[in-house]
Order: sequence, then C-alpha cells, then structure tokens
Amino acid sequence: SWRRWSRSRAWTAGSTAAMSIAPPSSPRCEAAGAGGSSWAAPACRGGPWGYRSTGAAPPRFGVSAGTLICCETCHADRVLEGGEILFIKRLSNSLSLQWNLVCANDWKGPLSTSLFFVGVLLGSFISGQLSDKFGRKNVLFATLAMQTGFSFIQVFSTSWEMFSVLFVLVGMGQISNYVAAFVLGTEILGKSIRVLFCTLGVCIFYAFGYMLLPLFAFFIRDWRMLLLALTLPGLLCIPLWWVIPESPRWLISQGRFQEAEDIIRKAAKTNGITAPDVILDPSELQDVNSQKQQTYTILDLMKTRNILTITIMSVLLWMIISVGYFGLSLDTPNLHGDVYVNCFLSAVIEVPAYIISWLLLRNLPRRYSMAAALFLGGCVLLFIQLVPSHIRALSILLVMLGKFGITSAFSMVYVYTAELYPTVVRNMGVGASSMASRLGSILSPYFVYLGAYDRFLPYILMGSLTVLSGILTLFLPESYGMPLPDTIDQMLLVKGLEYRPPSSSTRDSKEEEENPEIFKSTAF
Repeated sequence: SWRRWSRSRAWTAGSTAAMSIAPPSSPRCEAAGAGGSSWAAPACRGGPWGYRSTGAAPPRFGVSAGTLICCETCHADRVLEGGEILFIKRLSNSLSLQWNLVCANDWKGPLSTSLFFVGVLLGSFISGQLSDKFGRKNVLFATLAMQTGFSFIQVFSTSWEMFSVLFVLVGMGQISNYVAAFVLGTEILGKSIRVLFCTLGVCIFYAFGYMLLPLFAFFIRDWRMLLLALTLPGLLCIPLWWVIPESPRWLISQGRFQEAEDIIRKAAKTNGITAPDVILDPSELQDVNSQKQQTYTILDLMKTRNILTITIMSVLLWMIISVGYFGLSLDTPNLHGDVYVNCFLSAVIEVPAYIISWLLLRNLPRRYSMAAALFLGGCVLLFIQLVPSHIRALSILLVMLGKFGITSAFSMVYVYTAELYPTVVRNMGVGASSMASRLGSILSPYFVYLGAYDRFLPYILMGSLTVLSGILTLFLPESYGMPLPDTIDQMLLVKGLEYRPPSSSTRDSKEEEENPEIFKSTAF
C-alpha cells in the first residue's frame, strides 16, 4: 500500500528531487520519493501508489501543485494508462539509490536496521560474561576499537550484503562498550555521583549525539562521507585508556585486593584526602576470597528464586521499554513536517526526560518513579487515536510526550537494574536485560510498519504494553537508599514489595559505608 512507502521514507529522505518528465514505460519507482504522507495524498487511479502533490510540497522537490506521481511495480503503464511519471535527480549518494533499495527491494532497508539490532543483541549476550571475566576496562576499550574499526570498513562497502554484515559487527561492538562503560561507572562511583553519571552523565551526551545526527545528515548527503564523519570521533577515546581505572569492585570480586586498594588510594590522593590505614575490611575480604574461585555464568541469574524473579521481570521490562523507545524513534519520519526537524525534536525531548529522571532517582523510590514515567508514556500514546486528523500538531505533541515518558523510564531502568544485582553477576544481569531490550529493538520496526494497516495500531500496541510494564515495575524490589549487594548471599536478603525508607542515622551510615569521601569525585 501507499503507506508502505511512507514508512520507509527515513531510508531515502532528502536524497531525491523531481526534475523532469519521463515516459510512462520508464521504470522510475523512485518517483514516489518525491511524495510523502506529510504533504501528499494517494490519488492514482488504478493503484494505491499514486500521489497528487499539494501546495504544501517542500520547495526543494520542485513539484508544482496538482502534479500526478504514480508508481506501483516499477512500470507506470500498469498504473496509469498514457500517463507520465516524474524522473528523479539524485541530490546525494544515498544507500537506497546506490543499491536500488526501492520497489521489490524496499524490504532491504528495514532489514539492515534489524540486522544492526541483531548485532546489538549478540553483543548484549556476550558482553556481560566477557566483562565479568576479563574486566570492565579491557572489554570497554576492546569493543570501542571493534565498533570504530568495522564502521570505518563499512565506509568502503561494495554491496548491500557487505554493508549489512558489517552492520551486525558494529552493533556488537556498540552495545558491548556501552554496557561495560555503564557498569564501570556504576561500580567505581559513589551513590550520589553514580546516579548523576547514569542519568545526566551518560544519557545527556547520548541525546546531544542524537541531535547532531540530523544536522550531519542534512549537510552531508553522501552516505559514505556521513558514515566516515560519524566514525572518526571514536579515535578520541584512545587517550582515555590512561585516565579510566579498572573497577575496584570487580578487582575485589576477583581476589585482586592490592590492585583495588592501589586504585582507591590513588583516588584519595587525587581528591586531596588522607586514606585510612585499613581501607578494605579483612572480614569482608575473607568472604569474597572464599567465593573468588567460583566461576559465574548466565545460569547464576536463575540460581535462586529471588534472582530468577528479578531476572524475568527485568527482561520483560527492558523488552517493552525498548519497543516503545525505538518504535517512536523510527516512526519520526512519518510525522507531519520536515523529517530532519522531527528527528531533531525527537532528540531534544530526551534532554528534559533525562533531567527529570535524574531528579526522580535522587529523591524518590525507583519503582514508583519508573512506574509513573511508564504510565505517562503509555497513556498519551493511547490518547492519540482520539485526536482529530486535522489537528496534526496535537498528535505530534502527544507522540513527543510519549517519547518523554518512555525515555525517562529507559534512563531509570539502567540504574534500577544495576542496583538490583550483586557485583559478581551485575554486568551479566545488565547484559542479559540489555539483550532482551535488543529483542524489542529488532521488533520495533515491524510495530511501526503495522501503521500500513491502521495508522493508530502502532500507538495502541506500544501504549498498551508500556502501561502493562508500569504495572510490572510495582512488583520489583526497592533499591533506593540501599547499599549495592556484592555477593549472591547478600542478594537473598532483598525483599520484594516491602519498602522502608531508611532513618537518617541508618542512611548516613550506609552512605558512609558505600560512599567514602575518596569516591566523591569523578576525577579518577
């Protein structure tokens, strides 16, 4: 149907323009790219692939009002007898135009996106185990090199198949370094700084990068040059090897106590604090040392009923949130207006979402904060179907509010999940949850494509699932004001629905236990 084309416009947006008239026998299916659901309506007699342009057509297309654009199966005479179609001049060297990802091949564009998320899924599966075995820092920089290297090779792709295979490897590297960096920051920082890092520190810069993407794409129309421009900044991470330390918590869990103590003393010196003579409690070290020979695998996430319940709920929660987040992001080109502006607005709305999530994490219980964000995001998506079709601005506003709520929840779920698992399997737990999230991201393009049958169906499904995930969140244990568990035995002490705000004295003692002065700076 004609919506099928409009929902793949993101793959070719801004890359073509109508320039001249071609005979009806010419296979110019790309002509439909001059139209779009935001300014044209289906009008071709004989097939759903016709568009009659309106006065609202973007000037860069050069299409006058009333021009009929028809295309169905790459042969115009099957659609409009004796008619004419528009010949398209390339304004850029896009992937779609270079490898003819239109008409019978239009399925390849969305598949490439799904293959990237397949790589992210595979990376989520192995990154946790690699990081728990070889260390957070080593895996972080190894996968950074992997992402940057394969992205650079991708610039020289000679076929769609080569590009897609490399996209899988890029996805594996991308999520692996993201999870390793997130867990490293979670373990090396004190509680107050940790929340700041996990929300504003990580997510705000992610949003800034998201905002730069449509800006780069607007000015760099050649896909190879665009990819190169997005790849080279990875080289700036090389000097960080000499700045970022290994996680002391991971070193302790591996029985490497002296290395952990050296890092802590270096932090104390950097912060101008005199470290105590005894930093690590010998009794706790003995407990950790008794477990250090044990090898932990993904099966340990199902070892006890407590951890198994948390793992199942986390997997479902991450998957649903991912469907909503990536579904709304991929649906941005289908909104009314300029695709670049809409993409930019979709990124901008994430900034206040991250700020609000940070404030909620600092002052309110985790599960109630997450549930509120999910209820907001899900309910506004369900309301979209009630908006009259001519009030497009209100529909866009509700979509952005839905993106705001789901983005806030996405930011909080990283912190929440990391706090629920003990140190010995924390990276594995976050990695498994992230793996479930990637299953959601793989499915998200197909949620968007359901709009070909009913334009409200994607919002109804995503909204309903998001509300259900908000209810699910209420059954998770509370971690607000609690120290991070280090061992599986400590995990057994975690209660379910019970939440007791710690008293000031208890909270101060826990803050002192987990957050000594030497950890109160990010200047490692």
